[in-house]
This record gives sequence, C-alpha cells and structure tokens, in this order.
Amino acid sequence: MRAFAQALMPHLTIVPILLPLLTACLLLLLDGRRHRIRGMIGLAAALANLAVAVLLLFWVGSDRPAAYGVYLPSNWDVPFGIVLVADRLSVLLLVTAAVVALMALLFAVARWHKAGAHFHPLFQIQIMGLNGAFLTGDLFNLFVFFEVMLAASYGLLLHGSGPSRVRTGLHYVAINLLASSLFLIGAALIYGVTGTLNMADIAARIPQVAAGDRALLHAAFAVLGVAFLAKAAMWPLNFWLVPAYAAASAPAAAVFALLTKVGVYVLLRFSTLMFSDQAGASAGFGSDWLLWGGTATLAAGAFGMFSTQRPGRLAGFAVIVSSGTLLAVLGLARPELTAGALYYLPSSTLGVAAFFLLAELMERSRSADVAGARAPEDEEDHLPFALAELELDKDVNLDEDEEMLIGHAIPAATALLGLAFICCTLLVAGLPPLSGFIGKFVLLSALVPELSADTARIDALLTWVLPVLIVLSGLCALVALSRVGIRFFWTPVDREAPLLRVVEFVPIAVLVGVCVFISVRAEPVMRYAAATAEALYSPAGYIDAVLSARPRPTPTNAERLRLQGQESAP
Repeated sequence: MRAFAQALMPHLTIVPILLPLLTACLLLLLDGRRHRIRGMIGLAAALANLAVAVLLLFWVGSDRPAAYGVYLPSNWDVPFGIVLVADRLSVLLLVTAAVVALMALLFAVARWHKAGAHFHPLFQIQIMGLNGAFLTGDLFNLFVFFEVMLAASYGLLLHGSGPSRVRTGLHYVAINLLASSLFLIGAALIYGVTGTLNMADIAARIPQVAAGDRALLHAAFAVLGVAFLAKAAMWPLNFWLVPAYAAASAPAAAVFALLTKVGVYVLLRFSTLMFSDQAGASAGFGSDWLLWGGTATLAAGAFGMFSTQRPGRLAGFAVIVSSGTLLAVLGLARPELTAGALYYLPSSTLGVAAFFLLAELMERSRSADVAGARAPEDEEDHLPFALAELELDKDVNLDEDEEMLIGHAIPAATALLGLAFICCTLLVAGLPPLSGFIGKFVLLSALVPELSADTARIDALLTWVLPVLIVLSGLCALVALSRVGIRFFWTPVDREAPLLRVVEFVPIAVLVGVCVFISVRAEPVMRYAAATAEALYSPAGYIDAVLSARPRPTPTNAERLRLQGQESAP
C-alpha cells in the first residue's frame, strides 16, 4: 500500500489543473438556469481541490529539508517538454488558494452566482489558472496560466454588471494587457540569451552567461519583473487595485486577494532560484528594488487605509499593505526573514479574504436603512445601496431547493457580524492573539539582528524604516477599522438586524478559524516555513530534481507488434 501511494503521489501534481478544467467544461454543458446543481458541482470540485492540495502538502513536507514532485505531462525530456514542480513553496500557496476558493464559492451560492451568466465555469477556470501558475516549472506555461487566470478574472470582475464594475473593469483589463505584453517581451529576451524557458535550466545557465550578454539578461528580467510587480501591487503600479477590488462582487474580490500573491510568488521564485548566491555576477539582482519598492508600497497602503471609510476599499488597501510587507522582506534576502514572510503570507491572505466577504454583509446591512430613502448622491460612498436593495429583494422568493442549499437566516446577525469584524480587525492590523500578530512579531524579531549589524549596504537606513512602518501600518489599520466599526455597529442603534444566512457567515467563520488554527499551531507551521526558506535559498535541490527528471519509457515498435499479436490471439 505504501509503495502504491508513493507511485501515485507524483501524478497528483497535475490534478489541481485538470480537476477545475474538467469541472468548468462540465458546467458549461449544464443549463445555466440550474443554479443548485451548478453550485453543488462547483463546491464538490473545490472541496476535492482542497483535499488534493492537502495531500500534496503532507507529501512534500514528509522529507526534510525538502521534497520535490516533478511531473512531465508531455513525457518529454527536460528542458524541452512541459514540467510541473510541486515543492514546499508552491504547495503552501496551493493550499492557501484552495481554502480561499472554497470559502468564496460557498459564499457565492447564497446570491452572487445568479447575478450573471457563467459564474461557475469562470470561477473554476480562475482556480485552474492559480494552481497552474504555482505549479508550472517553465516561463512559457507560466505565461499561459497567467493569461488563463487573468481572462477568468475579467469575467468575474464584471459579474453582476453595473457602471462602476464596467469602468474599473476597463482599467483593470488595460493594465493587465500591458503586463501581459511586457511578460512576452521579457520571456522572448530571456530565451534569446539563455536558449531555454525552463526555470531550473535558466538558473543553471545564468552563471555561464557571457559578460556581454549579462546586461541584456538583466534587462529581460527587469521587463518581466515589471509585469509581476504590477500584479503584486507594488507602488506606483497599484493604482488600479483598490477601485477594481472594491467594485467586484464579494466572492470575486476574495479570490482576487490571491492574484497579488501570484506576483509575490513569482518574484520570490525568481530571486531565490535564478539570482541566488550561485548566480555569479547576477547574484542578488533586483533585491534593492524589491526592498525600496516594498517599503514604499507598505507606506502607501497604510496611508490609504487611514484615508478611507468604506469596508471594501479598506480591504483593498489591506491587500496592498500585505504585498508591501512581503516584497520589502523578500528584498532583504535573508532566510529567517523569508520564513517569517511565509508564515505571514497565508495568514494575511485568509484574513483579507474574510474581510472582503464581511465587507459585503456590512455594506448591505447599512444600505438596508437608506435604500429607497435617498438617491445615491456620491457614487464613491453610496454605490452598494442599489445593489444591496436588489439582492435583499431576491431572497424573498426562494424555492425549496435553494433554501436547502443556502440555509435559513441566522438570529442575532448583528452580534455575529460584530464578532467577525473584531477577528478580521485583529488579523488585518496584526494584533494578538491571532496569527497576524505572530507573523509580524517573527518578522520584527528577525529584523533585530539586521538592525544591529554593522553593514555598509545602501539600504542600511531603510532597514530601520521598515520595522517602524510595519508597526505603524498596524496602528493605521487599527484606527481605520475601529472608525469603520463604530460607524457600522455602534452608531445606528435603531437599525433593524440585517438578513444573514448560514452559508454567508460560515465561510467567514472558517477563514478566521483557519487563522486561529495557524495561531495555535504556530510552531509546526513556522518549522514548515523555515524548511521552505532553507530550501529556497539552496536552489541546487530544485535544479537537480527538475533536470534529473526522466520521461517514462515507451514501448518500442517490436514490443508494440508483440503486444498487438497477443491481443489478437484467441
């Protein structure tokens, strides 16, 4: 049985890509009016996707310091064929994405999946693009999955219609098309210099690049990096993020919180694999840009949170704060700091996703008082009201099948929303006792040796600014969220209790519960993060695992004839 499991596990690497792809095809064949069946199939596929991701997590974490699952879908020799690689980093992102996707889809089946056509196929394609981006081992397929992910996000952003979504959607599409063009240009230049697009093969060839071609190589990676810095929401390339995410539907915005992590993942992979200490003259390329840009992004996100009072926009700025923190820490290129960042990454992602879902319920409860009482005078402040009124009316005529799927209204909804808001505030602001505080504490603790070291680096002064900004960003988030909490839960004493269904509250509770689990089990999670960081900064294991992968032997012509003769014999 153990031998069978060992033989089966490598084939699971392709399942997170095939499963949502086949599910999307099946959903497209179903009648679009059969919402209940579509919802159940989508939830089953998302649950299976999470189960596969967890299995891969235990598989790659079973060997220390790291294990690599290399799968050759085309069964061609590396570096000529497609290669998928499951390691500690990719599987950590895979599990995080699977949890967020399942909870966002569960939230959507209450109302949002009926607001437009093809929500469920688009959602499954979005999952496929995310999983493929985390698992692919070459730049060409990274571009393919990047485009698949973006194409699905275009549809999900416009899901539910409305002038605000159309306007911000056009900005979002334009920015991402530009990023895709830069991706193609950068990948073409890299292939021209190195002669390969396999990431492990590129890393092996970078030290041997001729001195005359090295400037072109760096320019190619700089062009490619701009595409992912825009997706990772680095300042000043993040001006599109908050309007787009605030205008999107709540389940779509929760999944969009993962898209910035794709940019962070790719930048981390490039910096540790291709520009490690073994990269010769290219070692450490781009680290200063990550440090300075991440610090500026952190400051811009903290200021943005302090300057807004809408929950949806607050969640968007929280995404920017999370990305800025991660990018700045990655720019320092220290394994202990990267380990803290890998603990902070899933915690911040889950917390922001929960807050996006909660923001929808908060704005709907507030709009119940004013919808119909006044017309929206300022679209920036009162945009959700008409939509909320429409959505509240939708709940009046639910048939029995829909009631079975989404559940009944919860009493004491205001108290539950307030409790969820407190938990999200603790996570986003990084306050004890939840995992957001632990992640920031680990980062600050790892920064202390850096501060005390006598270094002549140009960013020596900046290393003093970064921990101060991490603390101040938490303070700004606390003030902003407290102000919003007073506005929504304390001031309106005569407001009627909002309509809250079980299926809308459970995803928020599960996301917060996972963060509580990460807090309680902080020691094993930190061990996993530390082992992941150790493997990242020792890229020889990744390179050897990929380049040593061999295709499965195929039968020769003589063997085929012999097998055909045996099959035709009576």
